[in-house]
Amino acid sequence: MVDITHKVTTLRTAIAQAVVKVSKIETIQAIKNDTVPKGNVFAMSKAAGLLGVKRTPDILPDCHPLPIEFTGVEYEINDLEITVLFTVKTIYKTGVEVEAMHGASVVALNMYDMLKPIDKGIEIHAIKLLKKKGGKSDFKDTFRKDLKAAVVVCSDTISAGHKEDKAGKAIITKLESCDVKITEYVIIPDEVEAIQQKVKAYQEQGIDMVIYTGGTGLSGRDVTPEALIPLLDRRIPGIEEAIRNYGQDRMPFAMLSRSVAGTIGSTLVLALPGSTNGAKESMDAIFPSVLHVFRILKGARHD
Repeated sequence: MVDITHKVTTLRTAIAQAVVKVSKIETIQAIKNDTVPKGNVFAMSKAAGLLGVKRTPDILPDCHPLPIEFTGVEYEINDLEITVLFTVKTIYKTGVEVEAMHGASVVALNMYDMLKPIDKGIEIHAIKLLKKKGGKSDFKDTFRKDLKAAVVVCSDTISAGHKEDKAGKAIITKLESCDVKITEYVIIPDEVEAIQQKVKAYQEQGIDMVIYTGGTGLSGRDVTPEALIPLLDRRIPGIEEAIRNYGQDRMPFAMLSRSVAGTIGSTLVLALPGSTNGAKESMDAIFPSVLHVFRILKGARHD
């Protein structure tokens, strides 16, 4: 199966259809009048669909087991055609398109099975996805293409040349995938004055984002939060919570991180963990959704 451990949980909805075509009007009348020998076609077929959608990952090997939190079945009759509309909802990391299509097909197949004693000319066709919603494609800010960022690595050992930076490069990779231009990438020691000087300079230059990695732990030299918090106009607790929650789901020590998010003027300032995984997971937790902040801070542009 595809790795979805990096994805975030959102409300996911999918609506699929299947069309059952009978060969004579008497079949439609039997359905409406509830005179089909095998029972109530709509009720029993709905029940079959509810059971079937829950078994989707048991039949299709690449489908992830996921919580089905809502299933709805509707029928529309148009002459000799019955359209099955099957809706599935979940709050999870991956979508429910296949589940909805599977459910619609099971409903249609059960209708076929119930109707075949009275109609030998039944067809099933037009099984397809009508609509889906949820996931990063629905929450990605597509308006700003002119955003600029500076990445600052805070580390005594890396600045002294004793260790290679990987966390800062992971941050850059994520930013570039979100069409954010990197204006500067710099490595500095864990010094309050150096940390503050950088963010002040970038804010004055009009840089949209300043992202620090390192110095958010609990050692005596971890001073990035202490350096940045006094300079922030506003904290953004939701971003900080999202980072820690995402990390905590992956390893228990994430609760010790003191990640910071806030603004200075219209510049977004982030302080992320210094470990490579910590920085990468923090970026995965909030990007690209965090870019929505610039609709508020700077307004939308269609560059």
